[in-house]
Amino acid sequence: MDTVYFEESIASHPQTLRLLERQSAARHVPIKRYTDVFNAAGQNFREQKARPALILAEKRGKRVLPTPPGYGIGGEHNYYFAHMLNCVYDCRYCFLQGMYRSAHHVVFVNFEDFFEDIQTTAAANEHPSWFFSGYDCDSLALDPLTGFVDAMLDRLATMDKVRLELRTKSVQIRPLLRRAADTRVVVAFSLSPEAIVSAEEHGTPTLKRRLDALKRLQAHGWPIGLRFDPIIASDDALALYAEFFDQVFDELDTLAVHSATLGSFRLPRAFHSKLVRMYPDSRLLAAPMQRHGDMMSYPAEREQGLMEYCRSRIASAVTAERLFECVTDIPAPASTTAGS
Repeated sequence: MDTVYFEESIASHPQTLRLLERQSAARHVPIKRYTDVFNAAGQNFREQKARPALILAEKRGKRVLPTPPGYGIGGEHNYYFAHMLNCVYDCRYCFLQGMYRSAHHVVFVNFEDFFEDIQTTAAANEHPSWFFSGYDCDSLALDPLTGFVDAMLDRLATMDKVRLELRTKSVQIRPLLRRAADTRVVVAFSLSPEAIVSAEEHGTPTLKRRLDALKRLQAHGWPIGLRFDPIIASDDALALYAEFFDQVFDELDTLAVHSATLGSFRLPRAFHSKLVRMYPDSRLLAAPMQRHGDMMSYPAEREQGLMEYCRSRIASAVTAERLFECVTDIPAPASTTAGS
């Protein structure tokens, strides 16, 4: 990265010092608050996406938030957190491009505060609580830089009531393979047919590389999750997804899969409008969409048959109690307000 911004208040934080040293060739720019850069008006998301800066900041305020009602993979208590904002990948359907003004990467260096909040939240509940990483970023893609996974898993050893999902499209799994598997952690991969990966998920590992990573994680003892979300409609979608599910279920030990989730393509209406303006030539975004409250999704007649087919194929490989359908709204942004 050419430029690293850092909040003056955390200039001496060990994580800040480590990351500035790692990025010693970059221009280092002190700032008062990360929102002064990240939320500034007049930014060009597409231009920034080509050469994003790194912003080091302290996450103030609420660091752990409840997931929308109905979201989860079987737990009674469900929360999400974002130790980073934005993603290194460039998926055309990604809601982050509609949510944020900036394509810069924000890393909150105060991991210790996240861990304290996670532990306190879990301790307040009678049953174990699930914490989901990967809404506002990819959980693993920048881990070689941030070192978050090792820090989180080291601390998890003292958190008996915490269950963790790391959601990713990345094959940066070396930190997980270097240590003994923890059965309280699910490494969940977002998966799509290779034709969709190539056309819409720019910069991401191929489907084959993701499946290879999942196989290695399974062999090492890590619980894995399969995230079939979003399902993308097209004229040949049934044939495309038939081949896709054959490939996924032939490669993996489906009896050992912790959970699978299924979700249709959906975006908040304001985000959808912004993405359509940003990508006027996108076939994906030009597809017929229908408003459902504040969300945009495919018309029922376009979506229903495809979703039923996908549901039946997943159910043939993963038992009903391990299959969860994502029917909730995308969580509202909670990390970029002036008080955060």
